[in-house]
Amino acid sequence: MRILFFMDQRFDRGSIQSMSNYVRAGCETGHEIVVYGRPDERFPTLRFSQDVGAFDYVVFLVESWRHWMSALRMPRIFAEVPRERRAIVDADGMYNPIVSTDSYDRNYDWEHIRLEWFAHYGTVTDRVLQPSFCPRQPGVRRVLFYGYDPAQRIDRAAAPAKHYDVLCVGHNWWRWRQISRELLPAIEAERPRLGDIAFVGSWWDTIPAGAAELGVASAFGTDPEWLRRLRIEVKPSVPYTDVVPVMSTGRINVMTQRPLFRELKILTSKYFEIFSADTIPLVMIDPDHAELVYGPAGRELALAGAIGEKLVDVLRRPRHYEEVVEDVRRHLLAHHTYRHRLEELVAALQA
Repeated sequence: MRILFFMDQRFDRGSIQSMSNYVRAGCETGHEIVVYGRPDERFPTLRFSQDVGAFDYVVFLVESWRHWMSALRMPRIFAEVPRERRAIVDADGMYNPIVSTDSYDRNYDWEHIRLEWFAHYGTVTDRVLQPSFCPRQPGVRRVLFYGYDPAQRIDRAAAPAKHYDVLCVGHNWWRWRQISRELLPAIEAERPRLGDIAFVGSWWDTIPAGAAELGVASAFGTDPEWLRRLRIEVKPSVPYTDVVPVMSTGRINVMTQRPLFRELKILTSKYFEIFSADTIPLVMIDPDHAELVYGPAGRELALAGAIGEKLVDVLRRPRHYEEVVEDVRRHLLAHHTYRHRLEELVAALQA
């Protein structure tokens, strides 16, 4: 099968790493996975094409904003690709009723905005796929989409030197409430027993210009002085090709998830990238959620209560936790590789 993806191409965020993994999985299984556009040196692992009509299906991968689609020549795409050969992957849970988490994170502020999104989706296709374990909107098909790529795994012998006891690689987008209420107090309590710590990504020590005018300033909450006081180094985001190697410079990697995604059980690429790195992943989701994704061993890697003690315990007993991580990796190989994801996607498109 030949599948053409339309997506907002960002080299240091979003699903670009996953698309690279789909390209590799397609080569291994006889499917051709291509991204719409011209070749771009920022994305050395992708394949590009603008020949829309040459593909069996086109898939629009929608993350956070749909406005990038306005730059596409949609009438030409619709003319060349029949409706039954078009699909949307709703990566951010926008194709749902209004969902609000403690009046903090939400998919929509107003019902009329939700209706605009639904109308836009309806113009493109009737086929909406969602990377959630439990889609809520009638008619949405579960396609987990994100997965584990064993070819990305960095073995201990090839891993870079460890520079940090604790790393957090990702952007500060609806993360601060969980970080400030749970992780930072735990770090503060155990700071003398922890070595170097770094947050790698955008907006950890600054709020982007225009956020207040757009009404999303709360998505970038931060306290730079607190981070400095805890001696947490803030480093800029890295290209998608460097994410796993950078994670491997930390003995522990903490994965955070925005509250909306935890509520909707939506997967992202970070759930799996962190297990490709040479590190001990600790995930800030509840143990039941961790087991749903990672199998029974995942419960021990969930950061839910006594976070400071867990950080210290991992550093004190690394071999024990390395065995736990290997158990999780075996589960990922059995259930969550990109070969599995590609099979699910092909079945959904053909259904």
